[in-house]
Amino acid sequence: MENKGVSKERCQRAFRCQTGLTKSLTLNPAMKRLIHAIILFFTLISTAPAQVLDMEIQRGLRRIDIPFDYINGFIIVNITFDEVFPLRFIFDTGAEHTILSKREITDILKVDYLRRFPIIGADLSKELYAYLVQGIEIKVGNIIAKNRSILVLEEDYFRFEEYAGIDVQGILGSDFFRRFVVKINYSRNVISLYDPQYWEPPAKNYTQVPIEITRNKPYITARVQFHQDTTLQLRLLLDSGASLALLLNTDSHPGLQLPERVIPSNLGAGLGGYIQGYMGRIEELGLESFTFREVISQFQDASFFLDTTFTANRNGIIGNDVLSRFTIIIDYIREQAYFEPNRTYNDEFEYDRSGLFLAATGAGLKNYIVYGVIPGSPAASAGIIPGDEIVKVNCWPASFFSLAGINRKFQKKPGTKIRMKIKRGNKRIKVFFYLRDLI
Repeated sequence: MENKGVSKERCQRAFRCQTGLTKSLTLNPAMKRLIHAIILFFTLISTAPAQVLDMEIQRGLRRIDIPFDYINGFIIVNITFDEVFPLRFIFDTGAEHTILSKREITDILKVDYLRRFPIIGADLSKELYAYLVQGIEIKVGNIIAKNRSILVLEEDYFRFEEYAGIDVQGILGSDFFRRFVVKINYSRNVISLYDPQYWEPPAKNYTQVPIEITRNKPYITARVQFHQDTTLQLRLLLDSGASLALLLNTDSHPGLQLPERVIPSNLGAGLGGYIQGYMGRIEELGLESFTFREVISQFQDASFFLDTTFTANRNGIIGNDVLSRFTIIIDYIREQAYFEPNRTYNDEFEYDRSGLFLAATGAGLKNYIVYGVIPGSPAASAGIIPGDEIVKVNCWPASFFSLAGINRKFQKKPGTKIRMKIKRGNKRIKVFFYLRDLI
């Protein structure tokens, strides 16, 4: 690393000039639900050297609390990168490595890129790359982790701002927090890291669930019921980096079949391409004594993986739309998890009932463009087409809403009337439709 003589102020000014912290395009929840699909490609990078555990923690401190923002289904923590840059990373139990998506940061610091890793893109044809960087310092809360080895993307393949609608520069993977007992309190927006030498199992309000730690990631066995006569025991990853409820890999088990009622879905953006799949509902998801019914689920054929050892022979993942209904404790050392339901436990699983896919563009991300319409959906029947710009929603200027606010209107009860004014070229057109269940 060669960052001596480069002042913090100079680096920060250069970073602001070269990057900024927002882009001009964000996509709605239907598009961002599988941002984790990008992350799982990095399980192919398995030859990075073992991490040197060199963490400075205040003497005698047995618990460290780290506040987080919960935005669009992602856990976002503030970090200080190499004593210079204040950044925002996704806290991700489903990622093995810490990853920086903004190479311009390490370029400014003039680090040495030790090794270039090939990454398989979503379309299996493009050559994508990441670099191994050593000697990085990362500060999170009261933890200062020195001499870290991280991965730096050659280009920003993630494009978090576009696909997730959040200001994020990377992923904090399990290589950072696996030495602790990790507690995620979604109600209080706090992650607590405990010294496992002094930690004791929680009180009676928690349900203990055995897990298996493979490649530093937690897996659980869950019950998934498709029909009354079809219940499977599946191996699922507990993935705090996934903004969804449940993803099932249909090729991973002979009993995993699509429900009778599904719709084609653009599951998300993978490295170098888009990942197609389906969305539907399963009848029941069971985690020990906890049961969820009518769970919105994504279905993906993951047969493109060349070696299933990299995915730990999993059948899918459980994401934040389920995990956020609990306070969760993960004991990596003893391979146990603990679940305590919170006030959102019984909330319904919501999804879009309009059939619209929107992108936010322009100043302040207040211009909303239709980039996709599900065939046969209410929006399609109303004549809305890709490229239309939403000008008004229920008589209110669209600019009054955030992208998330507009999408929430499309999740209201079936039968709700939506009136819109759209701009198509030089024309302004009034349309309306009634929301209805698509799955």
